[in-house]
Amino acid sequence: MSDRAGRLWQSRRGARPYHVTMSRTHHAGRPPTMADVAARAGVSHQTVSRVLNDFPSIRSETRDRVLAAITELGYRRNDAARRLASARSGLLGVVASALPQFGPASILVGLETAAAQEGYRLSSVNVVDVTEVRFTAAVEQLLEQAIEALVLLVPHRPILHVAHALDLAIPVIVVEGDLTMTPLSAGVDNLQGARVATRHLLNLGHETVVHVAGPAEWLESGARAEGWRRELEASGREIPAIHWGGDWSARSGYLIGKSLAHADTTAVFAANDQMALGIMRALAEAGRRVPEDTSVVGFDDLPEAQYFTPPLTTVRQPFDELATRVMQLIQRSLAGEAEPRVELVQTSLVIRSSTAPPS
Repeated sequence: MSDRAGRLWQSRRGARPYHVTMSRTHHAGRPPTMADVAARAGVSHQTVSRVLNDFPSIRSETRDRVLAAITELGYRRNDAARRLASARSGLLGVVASALPQFGPASILVGLETAAAQEGYRLSSVNVVDVTEVRFTAAVEQLLEQAIEALVLLVPHRPILHVAHALDLAIPVIVVEGDLTMTPLSAGVDNLQGARVATRHLLNLGHETVVHVAGPAEWLESGARAEGWRRELEASGREIPAIHWGGDWSARSGYLIGKSLAHADTTAVFAANDQMALGIMRALAEAGRRVPEDTSVVGFDDLPEAQYFTPPLTTVRQPFDELATRVMQLIQRSLAGEAEPRVELVQTSLVIRSSTAPPS
């Protein structure tokens, strides 16, 4: 960072700039990272980020230890140091997982569009193996780029507490991971969508509905299962044993569907469209017709759902609206609002030929 940039940053932040030197590198041939600084100073990477952004509540001895580690390792923030001299970077960071899945991929595409409309760019890191270590490393990688806000699209129950524990000097938005409308979170009302799907089948005259759930560690799976259960309870109907073991794939739906094909099941609600496709294949192989013998409802409204045999009744998620609400949270937070909230996005039922009254 030049002296002029340092003075500009100091003026904008109301605090002293930090100084680094390029006299040393860490681990021969590799520039030091924020993780190296954190390890040398004996603090978390979040604490290093807060020191670099001159967060006011850092204890002086902690700050001095981090600054000493920065100097000793020769750490610098690359393009981040240059961008901090300006009023804004125009960059939003996204940590995502399960991007091959329709839901997360659709949210990311919608967020790219919504961000561009507001003059922002996205920098995303896809975490394939969702562990605390890899998640933390992804966050650090994005913090190196001077992002203005961080969006977490990691809807796995085990990682949610780590996401909530992040203590950064920028807004952190949790998407489809916390479905309780807490501050700085956005999501689709999966519980409402599951209730609508279950109610549709009951209104057709089915005595009860079997549910094939998604992965247990996904919060959407839990919310959809809970919505199914609540609707059956509210209608005074029998609650069948829930079928866990689905992994969002058509194959997992097919394997579970084989066990349903020989049972007295007239209505099935699958946690997503791909599993619904596998269920319908298993039913067809067993000689059970959809919807004459068994009605099937999915969740997502894949572009291909209308071309299934028969076309699939399903719950549609408005991902574009969800992305818009994420951007609203970011902008309200950057404008100074302490704990902005948005309502969960409501789903809608798309009725096609895979459901009918029981024969």
